Amino acid sequence: MKLSKPLNKYFDHTILKPYASSADIDKVIEECLRYDFRMIAINSVQVRYCKEKLKDSNIHIGAAIGFPLGQTTIETKVFETQKAIEDGCDEIDYVVNLTEVKNGNYNYVEREMRAIVDICKEQGIISKVIFENCYLSEREIIACCSIARIVKPDYIKTSTGFGTGGATVENVRLMKEYAGPDVKVKAAGGIRDLATALTMIKAGATRIGSSAGCAIMDEYNHSEQGLEKVDTY
Repeated sequence: MKLSKPLNKYFDHTILKPYASSADIDKVIEECLRYDFRMIAINSVQVRYCKEKLKDSNIHIGAAIGFPLGQTTIETKVFETQKAIEDGCDEIDYVVNLTEVKNGNYNYVEREMRAIVDICKEQGIISKVIFENCYLSEREIIACCSIARIVKPDYIKTSTGFGTGGATVENVRLMKEYAGPDVKVKAAGGIRDLATALTMIKAGATRIGSSAGCAIMDEYNHSEQGLEKVDTY
């Protein structure tokens, strides 16, 4: 399988547990530096701390907004987004209002998406929209993709990792098909081994959200494919 970039650069390495200690966060920061992952994914309260710790690296700081339920107002998500950007984040991953998706209130979903994505575009920040597909029907996923096709966030994302299910190949393919060529797909949730990560990439994901990135990279580097990785990107 041919990769478009080094495997480590697909990974958003996550530390989103609500009970994570400072020592836990420091450990993930060190892992990001050791493996040179693309991004550290954190709750927004930790942006300033991680920005300082990673200031001499090229690793992005990614803030989770409205996380993990998405059940705050547009105004609240906008404020949280603006504060995370002010604190130094490089990327925003926000959770859609799932109640409004289930209600079929797609005007609201579009207004929310546009409000956050527009701020990110103005500030040169990467935007990602988390759908939480385990709670959505195929029709609802397609509807959210259709909105993203118009609003054009940088990414749409399968899951928070806190729901009843994570990324599936079928959903990655579905999202890639209906979001259009300008919107990329991030697969997250339950990706804990090399085979699963590569399957998601093959299905069309260009970012992988996982707390198991280190183990996956170790597996890759010790595998036959890892020995041939100079020819894969």
